[in-house]
Amino acid sequence: MAKNNYYVVWVGRQTGVFGSWDECKQQVEGFQGAKYKGFPTKEAAEVAFQAGPEYDDDCTGTRTAATVRWESLPLGTPKPELNAIAVDAACSGNPGKMEYRGVYVATNTEIFKSPVFEGGTNNIGEFLAIVHCLAWQQKNRTNLPIYSDSLNGQKWVSQGLCRTKLVQNEKNRYLFQVIARAEKWLHDNTFRVPIRKWRTEIWGEIPADFGRK
Repeated sequence: MAKNNYYVVWVGRQTGVFGSWDECKQQVEGFQGAKYKGFPTKEAAEVAFQAGPEYDDDCTGTRTAATVRWESLPLGTPKPELNAIAVDAACSGNPGKMEYRGVYVATNTEIFKSPVFEGGTNNIGEFLAIVHCLAWQQKNRTNLPIYSDSLNGQKWVSQGLCRTKLVQNEKNRYLFQVIARAEKWLHDNTFRVPIRKWRTEIWGEIPADFGRK
């Protein structure tokens, strides 16, 4: 069996091709959802990195749908940054059952997902998703840009407050406790990464979309 001299990290604190296991380990150890693999030559590793984590073992360099999703856009069209995290929320009713999640853009890999909250709204979910992603990245010592398709969610995070008009009641009491914790986290922490608007009109649905429209 050939010795692995190079390591590809598709999902980790930093992504790319690394020349030793120790360098690779720093990017993936303790990183939830990490995706990496060793290769005997630098050339093979570079092809695999470009092909994405579903790279085929026979080294044909097949590119996956996740890798080529935006390559068909006309020349000069803005493209999203792939080494980023996209967040989105879904709500059944208004208010209703609400949840949110974060997805690594390059591979559509789900990184985190909330429980289902009773009596929530989509705007609250978008706010919580961004704050959760900030806290998750701080914990995992990474600093990837965050994409959100919610202007309200981004605005509320910048203000440090969830400015919902929803009234607290017995059904959504726990949700309001989570909101309070999120606001406190924003107040107590200075950790920030770029939060960018996902351009749905160009790129289609955000990768974290729940697909329930």
